[in-house]
Amino acid sequence: MAEEYGEPAKFDPKFKGPIKNRGCTDIICCILFMIFIMGYIAVGIIAWLYGDPRQVVYPRNSTGFYCGFGPNSDKPFVLYFDLLKCLTGTSVLAASMNGLQCPTTQVCVAECPQYFRAAIPIGVPKNVYNQTFCQPSINLTTTILSVSQIASKELCPVFLVPSKPIFNRCFPQVDLTFPSNFTIDNMSNNATIGNITEAAKTIANSLNFQNLSKKIFEDFANSWSWILIALGIAMLVSLFFLLLLRFTAGFLVWILIIGVIGVIGYGIYHCYMEYTTATMTFNQVGFNPNLSVYFQVKETWLGILILLAVVELILLLLLLFLRKRILIAIALIKEASKAIGHIMSSLFYPLVTFVLLVVCVAYWGITALYLATAGGPMFIISATNSSTPGCGDIKGNESCDPMTFNASNYSCPDVRCVFYKYETEGLVLKNIFNLQIYNVFGFLWCINFVIALGQCVLAGAFASYYWAFIKIRDMPYFPVSAAFMRTLRYHTGSLAFGSLILTIVQIIRIILEYLDHKLKGAQNPCTRFLMCCLKCCFWCLEKFIKFLNRNAYIMIAVYGKNFCVSAKNAFKLLMRNIVRVVVLDKVTDLLIFFGKLLVVGGVGVLAFFFFSGRLPIPGDTIKSPTLNYYWIPILTVVVGSYIISHGFFSVYNMCVDTLFLCFLEDLERNDGSIDKPYYMPKSLMEILHKKNQSPEAEGKKKKKKKKKK
Repeated sequence: MAEEYGEPAKFDPKFKGPIKNRGCTDIICCILFMIFIMGYIAVGIIAWLYGDPRQVVYPRNSTGFYCGFGPNSDKPFVLYFDLLKCLTGTSVLAASMNGLQCPTTQVCVAECPQYFRAAIPIGVPKNVYNQTFCQPSINLTTTILSVSQIASKELCPVFLVPSKPIFNRCFPQVDLTFPSNFTIDNMSNNATIGNITEAAKTIANSLNFQNLSKKIFEDFANSWSWILIALGIAMLVSLFFLLLLRFTAGFLVWILIIGVIGVIGYGIYHCYMEYTTATMTFNQVGFNPNLSVYFQVKETWLGILILLAVVELILLLLLLFLRKRILIAIALIKEASKAIGHIMSSLFYPLVTFVLLVVCVAYWGITALYLATAGGPMFIISATNSSTPGCGDIKGNESCDPMTFNASNYSCPDVRCVFYKYETEGLVLKNIFNLQIYNVFGFLWCINFVIALGQCVLAGAFASYYWAFIKIRDMPYFPVSAAFMRTLRYHTGSLAFGSLILTIVQIIRIILEYLDHKLKGAQNPCTRFLMCCLKCCFWCLEKFIKFLNRNAYIMIAVYGKNFCVSAKNAFKLLMRNIVRVVVLDKVTDLLIFFGKLLVVGGVGVLAFFFFSGRLPIPGDTIKSPTLNYYWIPILTVVVGSYIISHGFFSVYNMCVDTLFLCFLEDLERNDGSIDKPYYMPKSLMEILHKKNQSPEAEGKKKKKKKKKK
């Protein structure tokens, strides 16, 4: 093992913890990361210059102007003349989020129509139409056009129905009931009462979440103070649990281990009882599509019993042979709780990581939004009916400007200037997709770098605790701040290198997921099997790289070497002590799972009883808020409690991993000899030298042997 995974570290009396005289590492990668960040900033500037996110929020009229801005500042809503055309081949909800540029005239209005009205082919235009809902280019009082001509040119809407503004767009009301005298006399190709009613139902089904979102907002407004109190309780419980582990870690670990063994033992007993009471066999049942039948078969319970018995035997043997390593894991967990007690500021460092992650996510989201809305609208000349005399020459490929377009210059009476698409010409607009890829890559690299920074900073702080010979006196005054400045000054390149490797693997996984989505319709089993294998392999590779990076950052924080050397040394050190690694990892995972379950489950149950009104509270001073959906604050509390507990336990997990690597280094440097100075706590020394009672007793025995010689 020593030859395959390198020689153990040699004893060095001058080594006293994290190296202070260190130099910058992985400078080339640091320069590359800085250049990439400058490019990422340039992408954001380009997106800001070319993008217009108002396309997502605010509607446009047929001339391309936003409703609620400039000349339409007093008209925030858009009205679609013939909403039935918007339903052809598109989703109303998806279209509304992308500007909803339908192939029909749309105008900005001060308010949505609140009444039924249908145009009739006879009469004076000013009596048939409402000027408020017509295009500004027509004046109903002075126009010489007839009612039919106005309708064919879509200068005014053929029909009006009571509407409500949803996303600043006028959509028919959900409970739309037409009056008995409401008729449309062929003023539109498909504007019948049945079609309009069906369109209203379709729109209502697509956008019916408006009332739901309003109620959810009301629930948040009524319960936000209690949500904050519940999250505060989750924070206190997480902190209390971490500090309590200092005194109860051994008890909790053994309780959990005995609990697992006991549950499996009960499973064996239950399977035995079911086996003795079952009367059917496989020969009697044969093949049956009803799987519940097989739970009445003796062989089923016998197979489960044998499987559980084998698992129980393996666990008991592991417990017997690995008890010393379990005791070491418990001692390290206790010491981790003690270290956090001495470095309380480490518990608040996840707030720094959280803020940096929010900045990364916000920058990525805003940049993606601006890139997605880059390019102005393009308009083309089109005819509503190409069979109309004079309209056959209009092919729909000639661009136009809706502000200067004059229909009288054309012989076609149905000619219009309509929206076609958003502009895609030009160097920047042609490379929007490439810029989006750069944005995604930059987002993943920055996210991984921020997480790596947090891990290296915490590792440096906890390593300074372990390698302090006298824990309080030899520690720096501000270990977290010192580790933060040291990491940023010397090891930005190493963190960028490690996060870049992880980002490349994540990008490959995203590409595989995209290909898998595109190939879902493929019936080739070989292709599906190959894709499944690739996805599984890269998932495992990502987990391995995360594990390796985490331990490499610990070695970087202690020794100040570059990423490759640190990763190699960490891997070899762990492989030389693989059994201890597995035991500590599983014991720590068990405790952290129990802690998260305690925090999230306890606070979630408390929130359920409080917000559902089932928690009896004496007096009238405290009352649960009145809610439309009490599960909204409960779900918020559960998610928030998980995030808080994950933040606290991530610090704890990093502390355990750091102390463990330092412990292994300490053990190898001293070669198991008690004559050399150990930095490990006395509890670990007692476990390691238990056969000889204590290090002091072993020292006395050695002295006696020397005297006899």
